[in-house]
Amino acid sequence: MSKTTRATLALQGAGVPFTVHAYDYDPQAERIGLQAAEALGVEPGGVLKTLMVTVDGKPACAIVPSDREVNLKKLAAVLGAKSAQMMKPADAERLTGYHVGGISPFGQKKRVPTVLDEAALAYETVFINGGQRGLQVRLQPGDAVQVLGAKVAAVVAENS
Repeated sequence: MSKTTRATLALQGAGVPFTVHAYDYDPQAERIGLQAAEALGVEPGGVLKTLMVTVDGKPACAIVPSDREVNLKKLAAVLGAKSAQMMKPADAERLTGYHVGGISPFGQKKRVPTVLDEAALAYETVFINGGQRGLQVRLQPGDAVQVLGAKVAAVVAENS
C-alpha cells in the first residue's frame, strides 16, 4: 500500500502536520468507519467518515463521526439548500477520483462545499480517510477545517 496519495500530498502542500495510519481494510464490513476505528484501536467518534452528497442537485461533502449518521435536512440547511441526498457510489467515485471506502475530503478532483460535524472539535486529533482503503490520516480537526474551507455545524441525526 502506498502511503502517498492525493490526500496526503494535499495536506503536505498545505503545511498541515499529520500522521499516516494503515490498517487491514475489510470490504465486507457493515460500516467502514466503525471497522477502521476498531482496527486502529480508537473510539468511533474520533474516526470521521467522508460522505459525498448532493444538495439541491450540486455536490457537497459531509464529514461526520463514524458512529453517527448525517441528518440530510440539517446538512441542506447549513449549506443554504432545500434538500440533500446521498450521492450514488459511482458518482462519488467519478467526482472525487477515489474509490468508495477510500474517499478522502482532501485532494479531491474537484473542490466542493464541505461541512464538518461540530462533534469532531471535541477531539484533540481525529482520523480521516487518507485517500485509499485502509489508510487514515490523523490531524487536528481545526487543521482539517482550515485546509478544506469547511463549515462547522451540527449535522448528525439526534438518535444515531
